[in-house]
Amino acid sequence: MTRSFIKSFFGFSAAALFTACGATTLVTTPIENIDTTPLKISDLTEAEKKNWGHLDLVSDTIPGMSVDKAYKEIIGNKKGKTVIVAVLDSGIDLKHEDLDGVLWTNKGERAGDGKDNDNNGYVDDIHGWNFLGDSYNEQLEAARIVKLKIGDAAMQAKAKAKVDEGYSKAVQNKQQYEQIIQAVKSADAAVQKKLGKKDYTKKEVSGIKTEDPTLQQHISVLIQMYTFKDSIPEVIEELNDGIKYFSDQANYNYNVNYDGRKVVGDDPYDLNDRDYGNGNPQSISMDESHGTHVAGIIAAERNNGKGVNGVANNVQIMSIRAVPNGDEYDKDIALGIRYAVDNGAKIINGSFGKGFSPNAEWVYEAIKYAASKDVLFVHAAGNDGENLDDPSNPNYPNDQVNNGPEIADNVITVGALDPKYGSTLVADYSNYGKINVDVFAPGTDIYSTYPQNTYEYSPGTSMAAPAVAGLAALIWSQNPKLTAPQVKKIIMKSGLPIKAKVILGGEPGKTATLDDISTSGRIVNAYNALIMAESVAAGKIQL
Repeated sequence: MTRSFIKSFFGFSAAALFTACGATTLVTTPIENIDTTPLKISDLTEAEKKNWGHLDLVSDTIPGMSVDKAYKEIIGNKKGKTVIVAVLDSGIDLKHEDLDGVLWTNKGERAGDGKDNDNNGYVDDIHGWNFLGDSYNEQLEAARIVKLKIGDAAMQAKAKAKVDEGYSKAVQNKQQYEQIIQAVKSADAAVQKKLGKKDYTKKEVSGIKTEDPTLQQHISVLIQMYTFKDSIPEVIEELNDGIKYFSDQANYNYNVNYDGRKVVGDDPYDLNDRDYGNGNPQSISMDESHGTHVAGIIAAERNNGKGVNGVANNVQIMSIRAVPNGDEYDKDIALGIRYAVDNGAKIINGSFGKGFSPNAEWVYEAIKYAASKDVLFVHAAGNDGENLDDPSNPNYPNDQVNNGPEIADNVITVGALDPKYGSTLVADYSNYGKINVDVFAPGTDIYSTYPQNTYEYSPGTSMAAPAVAGLAALIWSQNPKLTAPQVKKIIMKSGLPIKAKVILGGEPGKTATLDDISTSGRIVNAYNALIMAESVAAGKIQL
């Protein structure tokens, strides 16, 4: 799904609210043992929050990818070779001030003439392709399985259980958020009246002295809300986002009677029905922000005095709109991968995933096709806080079937990190798995581009994957003769090995080392990766 998950306010029930520098040498284990690195005690500064994924664990005590260090000490002013990265996602704001200069342009196509000038099968595909047409809201695959009776009886039963539970929770959560926001708004109005002003601080709220039990309750509500956000307007905005999120789940995602595909005009379960979509992969609204955010993490124009810096400095972004506000169709993903490969992409970022994939073989074949053309596929591990090695927790697409051998050596799956080094290093929402997750990278509260020249924070493995895709582009740009499997192995082998135990799924009693929950046992490090890449390219290291 493309929507970022909503921060949970369920810790406080509605009922409770109403009642109360040096040489460029490979750093295999910095300072002898990375686990002796001192923990960062102070909160991140505003600048650190906006850039934490690019910072360095040793010098900053923040578990970023050492991107800034890599540019300062290794890349400098070296441009390298341009690398095309396909963002297979929701639409991208192609007019964004921090992205408009890094867009891939199909030089074989003439804009707006209604012809397939380059004979690639797609008309007017100037910056990519839109497989969704005018659609955006969609069902989850489980709802489609129930509606269309797809698959065997076991699949249908599992899907129905998922839909029944999901719909019930969505309705319940929406109602709870509506109760909470009503309480917050009432409390906000009462405190504004008491203080005689619209804007106030937590300190001012805490300082109110009153014997009025109703006002005391209002103050208690606001104090609780300050644990989630720095201001009450931000809390209200978050709650409104939550109401919309759960409304979308009930109205579209888990609604077996909804048909978001009818405006597209194809049969999404017929791979040979390919005459659909259009050449405009532009996002259609502010709500459709996911692809724009992902693209900025990879390639936002560096050092232009605006917004953020992407990881890669010499990259072109190909926009492939294939992921709706709901589950993506296997057909769109398979054809999107093939489009990217056939039109010159070296890397495909896939910040999406789902638990049911009735036509997974279409995607497997597309991944193998990408491998045959030496194209790397970077995929998000998913945000359920689950062990993907457990067969009951699948996350499609992947690069193996039933935890068997890899179908191809060009897929790297990425889990997410929090900005605080220590036992909570792995984000509580991040999926993990010794077999199914390769590495971990910065993912929580990443600041990046949003539609209409805005910038926002967003969390998820969806943010960790493009950080790695950007690094892959950086490696390939500086070392263009490397192969996709080599780039994958460099990223995995050059990361920092974390030996300390981390908490899994937000459950303090459930811990493991990164060796136990990922193939590499490492967190991604751009500085190390570039050094290793240079040695591999020169034949000094064999992978």
